[in-house]
Amino acid sequence: MGAKGETFARQFEAKAQEATAVIEKLSDADWKKVTAAEKWPVGVTAHHIASAHQGIGGIMKALADGKSGPNIPMEALNQMNAQHAKDFAGCTKAETVELHKKNAAAAAALLRGIDDAAFDKSGSVFSGAPAMSAGQMAGILCSHIDEHLGSIKKTVG
Repeated sequence: MGAKGETFARQFEAKAQEATAVIEKLSDADWKKVTAAEKWPVGVTAHHIASAHQGIGGIMKALADGKSGPNIPMEALNQMNAQHAKDFAGCTKAETVELHKKNAAAAAALLRGIDDAAFDKSGSVFSGAPAMSAGQMAGILCSHIDEHLGSIKKTVG
């Protein structure tokens, strides 16, 4: 474990804990409200947060391991997100919180397992975009929570 990994892990865990607290307090009515940003129900947006830790963490780990990156077209990412919204339209708060906690713990462990130099390794994450480093992907773990949790908070008040 390096200092960078520990720092990233602590930042991520703080964001994940905030998300857990917000999600756990959502009422049944809140769960069904539709967000302005994503245009998904709050519950689906929360499930998106929970499930994305694994995907973002996996890309980060691959880059840190020196792999080239998935080179995902943005259209494909948008399609995956839209399909996720359809597939998990009926997700429950309990299953979402459980998934969020499980995936957040796994992502924090990944962060702690990467040595400092490996965070500088980079690859093509998105087609047509500049290469991204594993360290940048670690930052995306936090900013992804911020983005969608902010949308949830704005929706439920």
